Formats: sequence, structure tokens, C-alpha cells
Amino acid sequence: MMAVFLSGWAQAQGISCTPANKEAVLKKLEQIQGVPDSSFGEELISIGKSFLGTPYVAQTLEGNPAEALVVDLQGLDCTTFVENVLAFGLIRRKGTLAFDAFLDALEKIRYRNGMLNGYPSRLHYFTEWITDNQKKGLVRDITAELGGKEIRRTLDFMTGHRDLYTALAEEKYFEEMQRIEESISEEPLCVLPVEVLKENEHRLASGDIIALATSIDGLDVTHTGFAIRLPDNRIHLLHASSSGEVEISDLPLVDYLKKIRKNTGVIVARPVF
Repeated sequence: MMAVFLSGWAQAQGISCTPANKEAVLKKLEQIQGVPDSSFGEELISIGKSFLGTPYVAQTLEGNPAEALVVDLQGLDCTTFVENVLAFGLIRRKGTLAFDAFLDALEKIRYRNGMLNGYPSRLHYFTEWITDNQKKGLVRDITAELGGKEIRRTLDFMTGHRDLYTALAEEKYFEEMQRIEESISEEPLCVLPVEVLKENEHRLASGDIIALATSIDGLDVTHTGFAIRLPDNRIHLLHASSSGEVEISDLPLVDYLKKIRKNTGVIVARPVF
């Protein structure tokens, strides 16, 4: 296990965690002991709802001098919200509610093959995040089962916008990301169009991970969160919203998607345990 020092902003052997964030993790571990036993998806929703109101903070994983396992529960973007909820859900199911177990789960989810090995080892493109975590047995991509259609996309947004990613100033990281983009671009994407999603909404379950596909050049996904079925019997989105905080969408998912420019549908991954 990588060591963690908790003095100021700690960064030691690949882990970044403030004392306040370690305390936040410990409090969350206590809190989720009270989550009722249910399906894994419903348990993830209970954990996710415990984050309601947490501020949205963009690019929480960027900017470290070297790639580190960032532990930050005080500000979440859409991806780190999903990752943290899934990590807490996994260790709760395993009965290992401890700080080190949380770190292990978070690293397993966030990095290719579950191993932090520099900036390019992070699963930057969410479709690869789904594929890699499916190989680990943590999720199952059910997009095709719901009527999704295969499309071909060239994924090169990161290297095409190198100035947006500080780490890509290093040539070795830039070249490695180019190789990764070329590799993942060889695989087709399966996307569920909004009109097909509407017909199959009844087949979605609370706790399903919803990734919002896009037509933006070089990109696969612009946002992610969890499906949540509300008393209106419609699927809504539990997510870290760029409008300000972790929240549940007022609109059902189908209507929410219609307001997003360049949205082409969704990719759905069902967490498994």
C-alpha cells in the first residue's frame, strides 16, 4: 500500500490527500455503515445521495507535479463523483470499511488495469473507463442490450487540445497519450440514442452509470452520473452538476438530454458485485 503523509497537501509515493479529506473519508465510512442492505445499485444511490450539496469543482485530478491518487471529497467533478461512490460501495459490500481499503478501491477503478503508473495510466476517456472496469468485473456495459448502435469515433481530443492538459507539456506523456488514443479509437462505441432510450427507460435501474455521448470532435463523453428512479417512475440523473453541486436532475433523463447541445445519446454501465 502506498504511504500517505497528512501534513498540508500530502503527496507521497503517489497519493495526494489533505488532513481534511482523510477526515472526510473516515466520516463517510462511518456514515455508509447505516446504508440499508439492498441491490448493489440501490446501495450506490444511497451512498451517492449522501453527497448531495457537495460543491462541483472541475479538473480535481489535474495539476499535480506528478500523477497521484487524488483523494478529495470536498469538491467533485462528474467522474470523481462516480468513482468515489463506486469505491465506497465496493468496500461496503466487501465489509472492509477502512481508509486503506478505500484507497485500493479508488486506484483500481481510476487507473488502467487498476495500477497507477504515471499520467497516461489514468482512464481519461470515459468509454475506456467503462471497458477497463468491465474487464475488472466492476461494471457491465449494457448499452447494446438496450438497443444501442455501434459508431466509429476517432478519440484525440486530449492531444488535439494539448494546452488544456498541463501534464501533456511533457513529450513522453504526449506521445503515450497519442498511442492510447490510437488504440481506443480502433474499438467501436455503442451509443443508445435518446429516442431508443425513451422506449427502454423501464429497463434502466437505479445505480446504473450513465455516460452522455457527444458529437464533439475527438471526444466520446461529456458528462456522467447515476440513474435514479424517482416516485414519478421516471429515470433522473444523480450527478455532480457543473451548475454547482451534486444534485438530482429536475427533469427526467430523456428530457434532460434534449437540452444538451451535441448530445448523441448515452452509454450505460451497470455496476456489478
